[in-house]
Amino acid sequence: MVGDNADMSLVVREMAVDEVDLIIDYFHSATPEHLELLGVDPTRLPGRRQWREHYIAEYDKPRGARSTLLVVWELDGEAVGFSTADRLVRGEEAFMHLHVVDAHRRRSGLGNVFVRQTAALYFEVLELKRLFCEPNAFNVAPNRTLQTAGFHYVKTHMTIPGPLNYHQAVTRWVLEPS
Repeated sequence: MVGDNADMSLVVREMAVDEVDLIIDYFHSATPEHLELLGVDPTRLPGRRQWREHYIAEYDKPRGARSTLLVVWELDGEAVGFSTADRLVRGEEAFMHLHVVDAHRRRSGLGNVFVRQTAALYFEVLELKRLFCEPNAFNVAPNRTLQTAGFHYVKTHMTIPGPLNYHQAVTRWVLEPS
């Protein structure tokens, strides 16, 4: 558990363009069972090269014109997870996604710390009033993490939450500054 080791160095920072393979490899290396838990349709994953080129094109835009913000989570200098924000309406709202890439680090309590720090980064950089997250309703871990990190339940509904997903039940959570 994260509380058992106060000596760990946790860092949340914007991802550099040369680090986007962390995201690409995570999805392309995931088991079919893990993708299903995430609500991801493997047939909708872009090819590695196409996906990398997409991110390079995003990073070529001025920061304020990008359609996404990518964040890397580090533990003792090692990338252990990431978050992405999309559906950005600067100064208003965004939708975040969160992933711990190392299966052995899931359910360790790290997600709560990383989500809190990531939310703070999104609020600052994007000047948000609201931050949403919509994990698959049947994926207990992120739903529990969001609640513990201070997000509030909005609703559970059927939707296609993103371009990689199929139609599914998701739980919508929101975080607003107090």
